[in-house]
Amino acid sequence: MKQWGFRLAFFTLMLGCSHIALADVPVVAAASDLQFALKEVAQSFRRDSGRDLKISFGSSGTFATQIRNGAPFQMYLSADEDYVEKLHADGLTRDSGALYAIGRIALVTPINSPLQVDSELKGVAALLKQGKLRHFAIANPEHAPYGRRAEEALQHAGLWDALKPKLVLGENVSQAAQFALGGSAEGGIVALSLAKSPQMATLSRYAVIPAEWHTPLRQRMVLLKNAGETTQAFYSYMQQPTAREVMRRYGFLLPGEAE
Repeated sequence: MKQWGFRLAFFTLMLGCSHIALADVPVVAAASDLQFALKEVAQSFRRDSGRDLKISFGSSGTFATQIRNGAPFQMYLSADEDYVEKLHADGLTRDSGALYAIGRIALVTPINSPLQVDSELKGVAALLKQGKLRHFAIANPEHAPYGRRAEEALQHAGLWDALKPKLVLGENVSQAAQFALGGSAEGGIVALSLAKSPQMATLSRYAVIPAEWHTPLRQRMVLLKNAGETTQAFYSYMQQPTAREVMRRYGFLLPGEAE
């Protein structure tokens, strides 16, 4: 039990921290489903280019608002391309950006949870029927794309109305994962990229929810007007084989392979 608690504390710390960076390095805003995958890509980028950058992880919707308010990000990786398209329409980006991945969602539970894991959420329905499902975690659908897709999947399964009073909402999908695995919920629906991370694999079980149950998570990145050379190089690097292989390993479908 102590070991499990230590691992959970470590996992929570990892989710709550971005890269430690110097004040003069460019800042990239990234959707929190990229918490582990993009850190690996950035490490490879530093090794291959000798350049440094800072990555700030959070809700796609919150970042879009911050960009409109003048936040000094140089690049934005959104979990929903709609945010990028609206920023571009308002003249806040260099161009319309590029699709970098298509995300998936997954049901996750702590290893010791009574909730049975399956892709069609039959275990969720069963635990609800037994009156034993107290809390269920998703990201806030109001500003987190993965929260909206979780809602769509629960609607598809006919579980949304019954689960709504039991929902624990994360500010972003990383926080939803913390809630799902932290002992305050029997489970939740989060990004597959988080469920597949080594940090979560030691704490949880997961099942991928059918892609047909929700609107595709078309994830788009874009350079902002103030993007410098390092950020432009990272933008290009995200489209190269090294970065694509990392993204593939974390469960993302890739442009040219998924369309």
